[in-house]
Amino acid sequence: MQLSSGTGFGPKASGGSTFSGLDQYVLALTDPAFTTSILRVIILGVIQVPLMLALALSLALLLDARRTIGKRSFNLIYFMPYAIPGVVSALMWAFLVQPSLSPFTSIAKALGFTLDMTTPFAIPFTIGNMITWGFTGYNMIIMYSALKALPAEVLEAATIDGAGPWRTAWAIKVPLIRPAVVMASVFSIIGTIQLYTEPAILRNSAPTVDPTFSPVMAVYAAVMSNDFNGAAARSVILALVTLVLSFGFLKYQQRRGGAF
Repeated sequence: MQLSSGTGFGPKASGGSTFSGLDQYVLALTDPAFTTSILRVIILGVIQVPLMLALALSLALLLDARRTIGKRSFNLIYFMPYAIPGVVSALMWAFLVQPSLSPFTSIAKALGFTLDMTTPFAIPFTIGNMITWGFTGYNMIIMYSALKALPAEVLEAATIDGAGPWRTAWAIKVPLIRPAVVMASVFSIIGTIQLYTEPAILRNSAPTVDPTFSPVMAVYAAVMSNDFNGAAARSVILALVTLVLSFGFLKYQQRRGGAF
């Protein structure tokens, strides 16, 4: 008899369905490839998401500063990577990191050292860089919109009290736009857990990328091997992990006093 689907039901030899408990969930949770993929993206997110959000916040504060020249042009430049379709962006980066074609590899070789951004050690950093490049502008727009909505009288009062640009930015603006920063953080956490496009496209240039690099890729691998029941169970587990991490982060922020 075929094992049950992700919901616990599966076909019998004589037709119909039978309940076989949590067999598929046990198999998924004891699958090293799947559990490692979840751990891999969590570690990637712990490092990449804070760096990306810090960069996005810094750019938003820079654009909101009074003396910044060419705000509209920089706004468009920073947002442009997000406007490019994800597949196109991943293909571009696949070209940029492929050792035989990469201009970075050529420059490194001219300087006298070897650079290969497709080694198993370098792949997480390469993918993290791809994600940061693609989504920093999106998060910046969220934070910049929140900055533009701040009450003008609050900022004027800070100026009258003698607060300089840096003091105003970090002591007044950042705390006031905390809900926007939290929202961007939640979106980034969900996006990291659902990582697929970047490693999947990069595999064409870097065969060292694990076919189950991310949980979504692990689900897809199960589907391609006709293990639909296992893929369904892994999908449910992935949804639960995403729910726990995103709502857990929200609860943590609420306990710290952040309104959202």
